Amino acid sequence: MDLPVEEWKSYILEKWALLPKSVQVTISKAETLSDIFLHSSSLLQPEDEMFLKRLSRGYLVGKDPNAPLFYREEGNKKFQEKDYTGATVLYSKGVSHSRPNTEDTSLCYANRSAALFHLGQYETCLEDIVRAQMHGYPERLQPKMMLRKAECLVLLGRLQEASQTISDLESSFAAKPTLAASQFQILQRTLCRLKMKIQKKENLTETVSAALTKAFEDMDLREENKQISSASASVSLCTDPFKGRYLIATKDILPGELLVKEDAFVSVLNPAEVLPLHLGLESKWDTRVTNGDLYCHRCLKRSLAPVPCDGCSYAKYCSQECMQQAWDLYHNIECSLGALLLTLGVFCHVALRSTLLARFEDAGEVTRKLCGDISNKDTRLPESKNLVQTLSYDLGGESEKNGKTVETPIPGCDINGKYENNYYAVCNLLPHTENHSAEYKFLCALSISALCRQLEAASPQALMTGLTSSKLKAAMAPVLCPESSIWGVAMLRHMLQLQCNAQAITAIQQTGSKENIITDSRQVRLATGIFPVVSLLNHSCSPNTSMSFVSTVATVRASQHIGKGQEILHCYGPHESRMGVAERQQKLRSQYFFDCTCPACQHGKHRTTAEPRWEAFCCCSCRALIQGDEVLSCGNASCTESVSRDHLVSRLQDLQQQVGIARKLLRNGKLERAIQQLLGCQHDAESFLSAEHSVVGEIEDDLAQAYAALGDWQKSAAHLQKSLRVVEVRHGPSSVEMGHELFKLAQIFFNGV
Repeated sequence: MDLPVEEWKSYILEKWALLPKSVQVTISKAETLSDIFLHSSSLLQPEDEMFLKRLSRGYLVGKDPNAPLFYREEGNKKFQEKDYTGATVLYSKGVSHSRPNTEDTSLCYANRSAALFHLGQYETCLEDIVRAQMHGYPERLQPKMMLRKAECLVLLGRLQEASQTISDLESSFAAKPTLAASQFQILQRTLCRLKMKIQKKENLTETVSAALTKAFEDMDLREENKQISSASASVSLCTDPFKGRYLIATKDILPGELLVKEDAFVSVLNPAEVLPLHLGLESKWDTRVTNGDLYCHRCLKRSLAPVPCDGCSYAKYCSQECMQQAWDLYHNIECSLGALLLTLGVFCHVALRSTLLARFEDAGEVTRKLCGDISNKDTRLPESKNLVQTLSYDLGGESEKNGKTVETPIPGCDINGKYENNYYAVCNLLPHTENHSAEYKFLCALSISALCRQLEAASPQALMTGLTSSKLKAAMAPVLCPESSIWGVAMLRHMLQLQCNAQAITAIQQTGSKENIITDSRQVRLATGIFPVVSLLNHSCSPNTSMSFVSTVATVRASQHIGKGQEILHCYGPHESRMGVAERQQKLRSQYFFDCTCPACQHGKHRTTAEPRWEAFCCCSCRALIQGDEVLSCGNASCTESVSRDHLVSRLQDLQQQVGIARKLLRNGKLERAIQQLLGCQHDAESFLSAEHSVVGEIEDDLAQAYAALGDWQKSAAHLQKSLRVVEVRHGPSSVEMGHELFKLAQIFFNGV
């Protein structure tokens, strides 16, 4: 949810509609962000803040003392069903609601360690055992957990530690024989079994070399650009008054070459799945698994055993270190504002976090940026007046430095002409103030105003928490205390920037049953971030790069040969393989404020209006494509067949229903019946759909999955290769979708060897 919740948006738009025309005109014609913010914030009334607070109360982000028991019991149910992943998530939810150093916390950690053990996560299991002990795990339950610890150590090959743990347990039994006879016998048998395991492992002559590392390591840039941080030396930065800033190749670039590897300046986990209490939840405690339960809220690393914030139940981290870093950088301010930030949306949250991170840059620079650049009479950053400027080791334009004349930097670059991943570069991203509607600017300004008032209520001193330098605190004091509106203007600028400059951070998640031999996957949006260097890339509906993410790091690679002097292009979303020309143009115009003139759009305008092959129908007599509006006629000159579109659409809907039945059989393990159903669908599809129709590809993909489950790898591969042809036509040979299908084919070949 990028923007505020619908109730707040509707409320603000109604407020806008009721404003006197003169006030609307004043805000609409305001030339600076300062004027927009000050005029709008003066209209925020106490009743508006009360309404926003009522909306925020719907989000449960505090620690509820009754929740840990509920989540522990729900987790136990999943554990008994052998759904250990589901159990782990529920125990984690219990941990997030528990206060530190309580029995609730220790029990949730201990139970989670048991689920992690069954998932084979032995190192993480040991970490949770330590956490359970730190938070006061009851002594009466210690033996069972210590046996689990010993077994983990054995399985990890840490035999000396395992022997010591067993020895400590035996000493504990001898000193405090408080267990019942039956329990003692079970524990004794388990200890004997573990001792035998240790002896067997000690007798093994072969050992696994500690020198073995993971097969695929993240690649670094071969040679980092001296003028653009996080970029390859193969690219250079240019600007002109029409295209703005952009990157070009300084040499011929081969497919697959790494061009940019950039960590986000700021990122916020996407909370799209978090629902307020009044929206369809059976109880106030949500048992659904969301991305917020699976990924670190700072680094976005996937974690089944997160460490929660001590002050709220929402923020969770992959480690104690990540939690402490987040607290020091921004969460000490955000913690008490969690419900409000969920109500105001991700863009507002990113705007706040960006401004908070500015506190940790050079004090003089931050003061100048916030007080100078942003509170200046004209907050719009000046555009370059040169037709074309290219960054190289020799800079063109002029400014004075140490008595020498040097080039005027491109916007966002420092005095030495270097463009870096920092707050100054973020400030230089365009907010497109003149393109946004007056209503949108009013919504953003009032949302930021409400957030600023909450920050003021929390005391300006809170904003300086974590700043270790007394010099930095002194420099920031005049910014934070008497001029809190400066923070509001800064956040408004960032919120307006995000419509055109926000980057969705994605991850590949496995889908389907965990029992499937062949796994499927999908791309999901994890977070929203700002990447100053990635933001330099211009759009093409048929780009020459591809982007992927590892945690908060974006990597941009060449997806095809790029010649020297050619522009490096990225797709902002509307890709030629997923949308028609008209739809792409409408999307780009409404979100990014430009008309695309890339080759794909230019060529598309001159194409016929024939349907794309992945949506096309074919003649039932000769299999040629048929075209038309209400009545479709065969494209083969020697064939006179024609059919109504309504009839074909009805047949397609019936076919999709039959495919749905087959998938249900497949999910329930009724493989033979599913195959028969799918083969019938395949035969029906061939009679009226083009060979590259997306439904034909889906049927072939389902057949491949069914045959793989039966172990018939040859048939599975044959059907998947047919599906691949459809995917290539639909999405292109270099697409993410093609990569997913090729990965599945590789799994089939691997299993069929």
